[in-house]
Amino acid sequence: MASTYEAAVADGPVIEAKGLGVKFAVNRRRKRSLREMFIHGNKRDPNAEGNDFWPLRDVSFEIAKGDCVGIVGKNGTGKSTLLKMIAGVLIPDEGKVSVHGKVAPLLELRAGFNDNLTGRENVYLVGSLHGMTEKQIDERFEEIVDFAEVKPKFIDTPVRHYSSGMKVRLGFALISQLEHPIMLVDEVLAVGDKAFKRKCYEAIDRMLANERTMVLVSHNEKDLRRFCNRGLYIRNGALALDTDIDSALAAYNEDTKVEIEERKKKDAAKKKRAEAAAKKVEAEAGPTETGATAVDEPKPEADKTDPGAGGDGKDGGRAA
Repeated sequence: MASTYEAAVADGPVIEAKGLGVKFAVNRRRKRSLREMFIHGNKRDPNAEGNDFWPLRDVSFEIAKGDCVGIVGKNGTGKSTLLKMIAGVLIPDEGKVSVHGKVAPLLELRAGFNDNLTGRENVYLVGSLHGMTEKQIDERFEEIVDFAEVKPKFIDTPVRHYSSGMKVRLGFALISQLEHPIMLVDEVLAVGDKAFKRKCYEAIDRMLANERTMVLVSHNEKDLRRFCNRGLYIRNGALALDTDIDSALAAYNEDTKVEIEERKKKDAAKKKRAEAAAKKVEAEAGPTETGATAVDEPKPEADKTDPGAGGDGKDGGRAA
């Protein structure tokens, strides 16, 4: 008998998004701090009502079983927001996203960790939250710890004493053990040293070999080209292009190049206007003190008491 997942994908895509949109509020009214109350008093905040901001709107696509899709675009265009909506972390304000199968979210690898619990306790806690049974965790516990490179003496230490790198390694080691058919990866490969990245690459290769589906958000073109066969280019909160990964990256790089050139032109024009304004101010101010013509100082008069002056002095008028 086919599994629920296999039955679901037989009739359609694994992930389906139709008209997705999510709305955030800017400057929504909130409790004011003591500092703001001291400065503004009882005056009404003019921005209290705020404005609506749509980081994503009218986004539609389908992803089939076994596809590895890279989401590309500059920072702030809604890539991670889209991934969170697929994961069910964010609920869209418009449209709908349907996911057929369990999701292994490699988003925030330390999410779910309790700093007061030990590494061992967190593995069992987070693993159970993702649907692993206690027996499955027992069978894979040593493999998880070995992959994370956590020394035995630290696995029973509260994770608040772990470094950020140790937490990330433990989180990836645990999530990579999930047998869920869909993986969502958000910049996970940008962390860790070279040796850990190599292990991550190998783990993802193993997971993709089993016809799993992956959606990857990354700024690393090498990673995108290595894993992905398709690219979604998000620009200004909308899906600008849905094509192969090379074409998506080429479009993104071309737009980035044009944007950089436009920024350079704007900066040059701004600098030129500033220089022109400075010259105008200097011209209106007139000549400076340093540029003024010096006035000859009057010569001092001869001292009448000087014996050589030839005056009618006491000695000058006396006969020899």
